[in-house]
Amino acid sequence: MQQTITKEQESSTNISLDDEVLKIFAKMSDALKIEVLHYAKYLLNKGIEKSSSIAIANDEIAKKKYRQAGTMAGLIVMSDDFDEPLAEMQEYMY
Repeated sequence: MQQTITKEQESSTNISLDDEVLKIFAKMSDALKIEVLHYAKYLLNKGIEKSSSIAIANDEIAKKKYRQAGTMAGLIVMSDDFDEPLAEMQEYMY
């Protein structure tokens, strides 16, 4: 569940968002504070990586070469009896 504090709510209570976060953070155990810190760092890096990865992906799409059908034509030769039944499989066939 995601909750947001609007500017009206923030100004009506005279408590800034930073103060509210600090209040909640102060009530946490040290182990929980470490988890919150790691998650906050993850969120910051995720935002940075996401914006840079979009730019990289767009560049890679522009540079990507697609396969072209028919480039191996004439290079692979199949024997004339390719579709004939194998002698080893005669006992399994009707």
